[in-house]
Amino acid sequence: MKYTPFLLTLALAATLPIVTLAADGQRQAEVAARGKEVMPFNLMATTHIFTKTAEGGAQRVVAKNAADAEQVTLVREHLHEIQQQFLQGDFSGPAHIHGQDMPGLDTLRSAKPGQMAIDYREVDGGAELTFRTSDPVLVGALHQWFDAQLFDHGPDAMEGHPHHPGAMPQN
Repeated sequence: MKYTPFLLTLALAATLPIVTLAADGQRQAEVAARGKEVMPFNLMATTHIFTKTAEGGAQRVVAKNAADAEQVTLVREHLHEIQQQFLQGDFSGPAHIHGQDMPGLDTLRSAKPGQMAIDYREVDGGAELTFRTSDPVLVGALHQWFDAQLFDHGPDAMEGHPHHPGAMPQN
């Protein structure tokens, strides 16, 4: 059989999704391994929910089993701690987990004190950080940062929807 450039291109294109999925899986495994060095809770026992808003967004982490008191406590302690770090411009935890070139990270690091509010609150089964800013550049950086985390955490993360009932439930 003679292989034409078209057939070779078609055969190569057919393998791209498999290669991409393998690369995605490898990246997610690497992130999960580094995550254990920063996050005290079990990544596979929790879900990260990232909800974008016009003013920034919310990062919620909840135990998949809300009755798992240990995971809930670890999530709450960690999110409260990183809230304090983020308010000081310290994004070293996400940089260690996701890499120094994580989308949006440089812009978030450059935010001036008071330019972004980060509020912590406990929710059923975990905790949530809400990021608010009037600076459209920072909003864009937060959205890029959320997207990178959604990709990197794979099946242990999901996108929330601010206008969908239940996406950001109140206690």
